[in-house]
Amino acid sequence: MKFLDNDIAPLGLGCWPIGGEMYAADGQSLGYSNSNDQESIRALHAAVANGINLFDTAAAYGAGHSERLIGKAFKNRPEVFIATKIGIEIDESSKKLLGDQVKPESIGPAIDRCLQRLDRDNIDLMLLHHNSLAPDKAEGVFDQMEIAREQGKIRSYGWSTDYTASAKAMADRPGFVAIEHAMHVLMDAPNMQKVIHEEQMHALIRSPLAMGLLSGKYTSESVLPDTDIRATNQGWLKYYIDGKPNAEYINRFDAVRELLQTGGRTPAQGALAWLWAKSANNIPIPGARTVEQVEGLAAAIEFGPLPSITMHEIAGLVGGVNDADGLGDR
Repeated sequence: MKFLDNDIAPLGLGCWPIGGEMYAADGQSLGYSNSNDQESIRALHAAVANGINLFDTAAAYGAGHSERLIGKAFKNRPEVFIATKIGIEIDESSKKLLGDQVKPESIGPAIDRCLQRLDRDNIDLMLLHHNSLAPDKAEGVFDQMEIAREQGKIRSYGWSTDYTASAKAMADRPGFVAIEHAMHVLMDAPNMQKVIHEEQMHALIRSPLAMGLLSGKYTSESVLPDTDIRATNQGWLKYYIDGKPNAEYINRFDAVRELLQTGGRTPAQGALAWLWAKSANNIPIPGARTVEQVEGLAAAIEFGPLPSITMHEIAGLVGGVNDADGLGDR
């Protein structure tokens, strides 16, 4: 598909996991454990070798570390499409996220710091990394992003949000081209998808594998380390409770696991194929941090969308579960 002037594969790569450790201001862990910089670089290169050319990161991921790794991996590779996000103040030295950074006067300097960490002359897509910011307060943020676009620092901008009202409020801006929102086979988002279609925007799908739960490697007895974001009982994180997969989600996943494996797919590949069957414009951005993970995800591209009959069967089992709707329509 075309994104700006770029030919983009239907699958991107989420780069939160490669950021490694990061912490809230109070010291609570917000990162992924067991990341390795050398393996992360190899994984990024493997993604390109396997046809993936869109990479989604954020200043917050690893408190700048994810952006720096991408800058190192793709130095002098302008054909690689980079989406990053601002809106959270970071301290690189302590790896802490210090709180919201959405005052208009903070936006230009934040963009400049992203450019420096990514080692690029411009950034393809800049997203606001604040899900629930009121549209009237976001106006000043996007005014500054438009200035940065006119200056050539960014090529386009959008919002990482699950609120349809937010998407509608900014859709007419000249450089506003994309919404990044949560959606997966166990949590549909039909209202946001409708807005994106009507406004002719791009859809980057975060959490397409429910933060790894749909990979098929976890059971209700699996326990994640305390240093992993999924073990910290964040209020917005429903997929894991006390570091263990939420039994409700595991049960729903088990109900459709076999259908997701239609045609020889893995469960993860089937979950991506479900998103493509929902809309040809969906670009899932699953997270990965190893070459093996990346290669498994990239292989989903060859399978393509799930057949309509399989989609119908899945809808009969979990089609009424639209958790994202309540979040997306304030």
